[in-house]
Amino acid sequence: MKPLGQYRHTVVVEFEASGTAGGVLPDGSTRQRVAASILQAGARTAADLATELGLTPAAVRRHLDQLLDDGLVVSRPVRSRGERRRGRPAREFVLTDAGRDTFDQQYDDLAAAALRFLSETAGEDAVREFARRRMSFVERRYAELVGRHPDADPAELLAEVFSAEGYAASTRTGPVGEQLCQQHCPVAHVAAEFPQLCEAETEAIGRVLGSHVQRLATIAHGDGVCTTCIPSATGAPSGNTQTTPRAAPAAR
Repeated sequence: MKPLGQYRHTVVVEFEASGTAGGVLPDGSTRQRVAASILQAGARTAADLATELGLTPAAVRRHLDQLLDDGLVVSRPVRSRGERRRGRPAREFVLTDAGRDTFDQQYDDLAAAALRFLSETAGEDAVREFARRRMSFVERRYAELVGRHPDADPAELLAEVFSAEGYAASTRTGPVGEQLCQQHCPVAHVAAEFPQLCEAETEAIGRVLGSHVQRLATIAHGDGVCTTCIPSATGAPSGNTQTTPRAAPAAR
């Protein structure tokens, strides 16, 4: 099975490939690598980015300052997980909506216009059916992965399915099971107008797992990450899905 980390660094590798013959990337490309790392991994500190990208902390801060000036990232204090140390608190950086826009979404206007036309001419059921058909890749690719890796963790396999589609997905342990976290949504702006896209995605996740899942947060509704709760088997009623996009928004 392809390690999830390989998917997480896809965008970064693409930027590195555009470097000069001497292997030194111009400032613009390095700045894109910094932004791409934040996109793929979520909120990052300057120290995190320096380690991940093999850059000096000073170089990372220079690029972060430019991204801040351009309105592509914002900074916030790192939440303390223990005894607070003296000195200035560390800060972490997250992408703004404008920052996400720089990666894809150039076809948002066209996609939204097409869905409006579909809704006006064929009705809301047609939009829902389109959304379900769009998510058919989840069941198809999940089945392929399960066939090759029957003993793998189902949530991890789903993360690989979504990462391959550009969602920068990963998993983490939650209070009542696992959480599927998507740091990026290629259709976030369209989904903000057409929530059927998010609903179909949640339904597809629940369907392949054969269990109840609950959407806790979505980028389309202004949250920092799309989060889906996958309860442990002992507490999950089988075969049911539930979509509640704003039930528990992620920390901004």
